[in-house]
Amino acid sequence: MTRVLVLGGTRHVGRAAVEHALGRDWDVTVVNRGTGRPEPSGVGVVRVDRTVDGALRRALDGLGDWDVVLDTWSGAPRVVQDSAAALADRTDAYAYISSVSVYEWPWSRQGDESAAVVAADPSSAGTDYAADKRGAEIAVLEAFGEQGCFIARAGLILGPYEVVGRLPWWLQQLSASDAVLVPGPPDRALQLIDGRDLAGWVLDASLGGARGAVNSVGPAGITTMGELVGAAAQVTGSTARLEWISPEDVLLAGLEPWTQLPIWAPPEGEMAAIHDVGIRRAAALGLTCRPVEQTVSDTWQWILSEGYPDSVLEGRVGMDPAARRAARMALGLQP
Repeated sequence: MTRVLVLGGTRHVGRAAVEHALGRDWDVTVVNRGTGRPEPSGVGVVRVDRTVDGALRRALDGLGDWDVVLDTWSGAPRVVQDSAAALADRTDAYAYISSVSVYEWPWSRQGDESAAVVAADPSSAGTDYAADKRGAEIAVLEAFGEQGCFIARAGLILGPYEVVGRLPWWLQQLSASDAVLVPGPPDRALQLIDGRDLAGWVLDASLGGARGAVNSVGPAGITTMGELVGAAAQVTGSTARLEWISPEDVLLAGLEPWTQLPIWAPPEGEMAAIHDVGIRRAAALGLTCRPVEQTVSDTWQWILSEGYPDSVLEGRVGMDPAARRAARMALGLQP
């Protein structure tokens, strides 16, 4: 039987990976601190704080080997360095969920895995997101070599269990507002991936022998801003008026693309490449993506079942009310 070790396993891509593995009747062990949601039945659970040097090695002692290990860590690279060292002789496939953020800015449109990456230290206690993800990549490569690891450089990840809250924020706006500012144009092409598609593909590809770094996101133009917002309005039953604003209006209103306007980036300029990453290698390795309408619908059903993620409830994503009022005033719209 295929044995899978998931470092984490209760949130976003890790949770999706556990569900994928259980759906294949694989033997699944999850490692976490026990501070997230409960794990599903049918998995082995190891409680340990990975930030403590050597703790993971001690916790896994006597549990055997695994066919694949999945690591989604986004913090200090030294944690991945410790984990990779502890597992270097216990699996032939260490899969790490990294990010296209590791590439030096500004990105080129359709840039591939040969693009320059940021400088990073695998033993760092944490600096910024890009350097931390790259530092973790280096840590995995040092422990396993390119022949022993699969590094998935993910793009925009949406879908159920999303902790950043980008799509949930739009769903909240559409379900609770009379009018919603939407950055356009409506045909602005987007590039994204459902976390479930990412998790399942990374596990399957790793077990199938895929190795090295791979840009891991759906094709550019998999959907548009209009299609995404339209799907969100439909599943929420929204009657909100969509007030489309141009990229020029976004600047006039003083709004920040990507952060205050989650998911969206201007179609021109250096941020345009956020939705235009080269994925030729991922496509060759069989990455496929479900329709965005399914991602939106399933995300809404997850919210109805479990509530909005903390990032939305605490106002850490999107426009806050003050920014929304200021933007509407700058654009001459009704408050």
